[in-house]
Amino acid sequence: MFQLIRLVLLLAAVSIITFALISVSPIDPVQAYIGADMLRVGEEQRAAIAAYWGLDQPPIERFLHWLKAIVQGDMGTSMIYREPVLEVIKDRFAHSFVLLLAAWLLSGVIGFAAGSLAAMKQGTWIDRVIQWYCYALSSTPAFWAGLLLLIVFTVWLPIFPVGLAVPAGVSAEQVTWLDRLYHMVLPAITLSLVGISNIALHTREKLLEVLGSDYVRFARARGEQGFLLWRRHGARNIMLPAITLQFASFSELFGGAVLIEQVFSYPGLGQATVEASTRGDVPLLMGIVLFSTLFVFVGNAIAEWIYRLVDPRIKEGYRHET
Repeated sequence: MFQLIRLVLLLAAVSIITFALISVSPIDPVQAYIGADMLRVGEEQRAAIAAYWGLDQPPIERFLHWLKAIVQGDMGTSMIYREPVLEVIKDRFAHSFVLLLAAWLLSGVIGFAAGSLAAMKQGTWIDRVIQWYCYALSSTPAFWAGLLLLIVFTVWLPIFPVGLAVPAGVSAEQVTWLDRLYHMVLPAITLSLVGISNIALHTREKLLEVLGSDYVRFARARGEQGFLLWRRHGARNIMLPAITLQFASFSELFGGAVLIEQVFSYPGLGQATVEASTRGDVPLLMGIVLFSTLFVFVGNAIAEWIYRLVDPRIKEGYRHET
């Protein structure tokens, strides 16, 4: 019940702040809606367009009207796509979800393995290379890394396509899942770079703490070392923080997807967010903001639930406190 109240308050705060920022934005929704036909459209037509979309009303009235529709389950109609906002989000998120899932799995597996290897090889050249790699990634903008990968693997080495989610000029019936996977490789790799460094460095520090404990020293005295030592004493102790950090990275991955999808012209929710914000599509932008907030909140809730499931001591401690 407490989580539900938090979610409602969060959605309300995000909605108010987002609508307020849109209201003071210099972008004219009517002008963005008209586009290249701006010189052919007269003042009466502009007024009619504003009245049709409710843009002639004061911001407070528009927000209350939108809020009333949201409570009734209607997210409105997109000004860009001329389709219900829910349908646009559903179609775009289908592409983004596959991309986010692939990047999420890659960042988790590679980050956890790299952090574990760095800790087990502390002080060696392997540890220094992994740390340098992580620090370099954490200071590298995602869009710059995407452009660099495009230059290397599509211009210098024409291995992967420039962008898009499917081959250009091919009908939807002829597109196979291998085509979609082929076009998703570079965007997924680029997006996974966002989360690898955090998970790797965090895992390394946690594993070093475990390796410095008394029971690990005793295990080493008994002859345990290498992978056996990591599997018996390290993996379980560092898995919980890694899982929590991995699920908490949803927001970071989603934010990175906005730029990555633009770089690779990937038709996902991130690209739709940029289009909605630059072209003044208020219903679509508000819908995406609410959906992304809910998505991140659910990801954090799942992380907390898994943490409590794997480590029952957290639940017991919570009960003792209450």
